[in-house]
Amino acid sequence: MDNRKELGATFDTEASKYDKMRPGYADELFQAIFEYVKIGEGSRVVEVGSGSGQATLPVLKTGCELTSVEYGENFSKILMEKFGGYKGFKVITGKFEDVGLEDDAYDLVFSATAFHWVPEEIGYPKVYSALKSGGAFARFANRPRNSQNDPELALEIDALYEEYYNKAYDIKSGTKKWFTEEKAKEISQIPAKYGFTDITYKLFYRERVFTADEYIQLLGTYSDHIAIEETIRNEFFSKIAAAINHHGGKIIISDTMDLELARK
Repeated sequence: MDNRKELGATFDTEASKYDKMRPGYADELFQAIFEYVKIGEGSRVVEVGSGSGQATLPVLKTGCELTSVEYGENFSKILMEKFGGYKGFKVITGKFEDVGLEDDAYDLVFSATAFHWVPEEIGYPKVYSALKSGGAFARFANRPRNSQNDPELALEIDALYEEYYNKAYDIKSGTKKWFTEEKAKEISQIPAKYGFTDITYKLFYRERVFTADEYIQLLGTYSDHIAIEETIRNEFFSKIAAAINHHGGKIIISDTMDLELARK
């Protein structure tokens, strides 16, 4: 069942928490984008699904004119509070697939951990139409993996996901797969179906450390976790926190950031 619409709407209910807990992206990732396509004063850019702006500022700092397309009304307000002072910044509140954009008008369209909410057969042709000839599409995402350095904690958390998360979503045991370079390569080839060329991808890595309470706040920004029935979700989160505290009170998250680039 395609429940992207329902899950996507859950983000906006936790906009302030999302702004506090969700990470930005590596400086090297933005450097790779700007090496691929020159962006500066006079450039026109669209960001698809800005959230509370985890990826917005590095692009705004180039001096470009940036249009943020954001579905959530609460997120849109946060974006204007944070970036409204930048000349050329504006927010369109609506789904990317529904909003009107000029054709052949933009130097860069980018989307950070958001483009999976847009139906492929609508999103890629719309990006292609909006870009100038030679313009670029940058799709990137953060793919967290917990407790690689603490296998016992990882096993306890996996068991809790089996008991609560998998049951809530009727997921068969053992079907979860972590993000791989092969998956990044697969995603990078999607634009070729829609006329894009000069396709490439890059991977970036980092680690983040959370206390039990911080990690539970982070989980509370994930749409699929928010959508679990509240009583079950609270019990689920409480047991995860207890497991982390039992293993020293800290959890390490290993992030893989994948960047896919394509040109019109």
